[in-house]
Amino acid sequence: MKTLFAALSLILCSSLCHAQYWQQNVNYTMEVSLDVETAKYRGEQKLVYTNNSPETLHKVFYHLYFNAFKPESEMAIRLKNAGDKNRRFKVDLDTLSPKQQGYLKIGKITQNGVAVEVVDSETILEVTLNKPLMPGDSTTLDLTFEGQVPDVIRRAGKNSSEGVAFSMAQWYPKMAEYDLEGWNADPYTGREFHGVWGNFDVKITLDKSYTVAASGYLQNADEIGKGYSDRKRPKSKGSNVTWHFIAPQVHDFTWAADSDYIHDTYPGPRGVTLHFFYKNDPEIVENWKKLQPHTAKLMEYFNTKIGPYPYKQYSVVQGGDGGMEYAMLTLITGGRKYGSLFGVTAHELAHSWFQHVLATNETKHEWMDEGFTSFISTLAKNEILEENKDFPLEGSYVGYFNLASSGVEMPQSTNANRYDHNFAYESTAYSKGAVFLGQLGYVVGKEKLFEILQAYYKQWQFKHPQPNDFRRVAERVSGLQLQWYLTDWTQTTNKINYAITDVKEEGEKSVVHLERKELMPMPIEVLVVYKDGTSELHYIPISLMRGEKENPYSIEWTVHKDWTWANPKYTLILEHKIDSIETIILDPSGLMADVDKSDNYYVDSEKTSN
Repeated sequence: MKTLFAALSLILCSSLCHAQYWQQNVNYTMEVSLDVETAKYRGEQKLVYTNNSPETLHKVFYHLYFNAFKPESEMAIRLKNAGDKNRRFKVDLDTLSPKQQGYLKIGKITQNGVAVEVVDSETILEVTLNKPLMPGDSTTLDLTFEGQVPDVIRRAGKNSSEGVAFSMAQWYPKMAEYDLEGWNADPYTGREFHGVWGNFDVKITLDKSYTVAASGYLQNADEIGKGYSDRKRPKSKGSNVTWHFIAPQVHDFTWAADSDYIHDTYPGPRGVTLHFFYKNDPEIVENWKKLQPHTAKLMEYFNTKIGPYPYKQYSVVQGGDGGMEYAMLTLITGGRKYGSLFGVTAHELAHSWFQHVLATNETKHEWMDEGFTSFISTLAKNEILEENKDFPLEGSYVGYFNLASSGVEMPQSTNANRYDHNFAYESTAYSKGAVFLGQLGYVVGKEKLFEILQAYYKQWQFKHPQPNDFRRVAERVSGLQLQWYLTDWTQTTNKINYAITDVKEEGEKSVVHLERKELMPMPIEVLVVYKDGTSELHYIPISLMRGEKENPYSIEWTVHKDWTWANPKYTLILEHKIDSIETIILDPSGLMADVDKSDNYYVDSEKTSN
């Protein structure tokens, strides 16, 4: 009986454990034709959808992003009623003329050849399946679509400020993600994206004078001219040519087109070919040439610090506004000073790991993408450009401190669309997200932090990990309990504030009184510098961790008893008289995000008076 019970338990556990890892799958076959004069396009899409979930699906949902780019859209309304102005939008959507607006309309749509019922909700299309999709089964959805490319207002569109003709991001009917939390069918209001991995087979037809940069691998270089990298663009417009791309195991497909692109290639690490598309503008060419070997160094840095880039191609493409990551490429503005051009390329390239291989749900956990990306790209920039900053993450910490003192901070677990203030969203996603990793390095040790990133990437690539998945990897690698850290930092607005409140002499010893003034606990490092030039480190773990990190410094340290969370005060005993102490410093590394560092120091009164 025990044997049978054990076997059943094993089967149940195996089933439940396996269920955590299921991913839906889509395979797109699309043909689209773009009229470069009117910016209108028509297309056909065949989508094979596989239900790998344990549930029967009666509906599916598509994203129709371009429908947001028009007056009185949900995005237009949201932009007007937010707590502050969204600085990423330079144009008021309500002022758009009919030719400046965007739209994406669905024509005929069928499931396995039979028409289906749909509900059009602007940027979301709800489709009721005529035949429910059982677990493990696949179905084929065919549709036709037509759209108009809006002016570049946010990420995508036509006629960018730098003269790029078309930046085609989120341009097609895109299947919404269905995961453990159900359908992710949030309306598009200008924030983040989420998608289903699959293969894309895309044919793009447009005027032959245009060069196309796209996700995936070009299949017909010989048909579009002399070859992809050296094709000679016709000077006159008129006839069309079709570009054929295949992008494997990605969750979106993006392209850009312009009649004045320069196209360079550069060898990247591990057999990857780097592509660069930029305007033939004498003022920017030098910077774009200089960028190419640096991009190869960036990719090698990320390969080493996180894990191998899984594709054989990556493209840096001038287009859009600012910078935005997409599958196997980025769209960035190109008329920048070199430091800015390098910085935005570093950031968007790093997204390839965190958003396009790991791909957390950016709408729900945007900090796991933007924050982790900001962290690693900042370190890469510091090393590759030889900036030699003592504290390269200082900008992220300052951004977080401004947020913490702003009075408008919301928990990091807030849905990206629900932030009342755009400032709070930006600071939370980027700055506070980067500090999460910088500070985790303080908690577990810098070397352990990069072991954690590598283990996380290896285990969770192509699986859409959630915050707790990262925590469990961090705990396994570090040997420390970290639920407290994830909870306080991401699910609350609790702050860190420790202080040295008093230093007194008792006999031959000194007593240092410490206090936790805010709610979030942290292990504490204390540096004591003596007047004779010697120094010593003291480490105070917290009981919530159930352990302590290894000493990351070149000098020995003393590990003291745990500081329990319920007690806001702690007494540290030093084996020296007070008159021998020159300085006491809490957190000498600066990696603990203490919101008030003014009380983190004790300085000998004689030194102060001098």
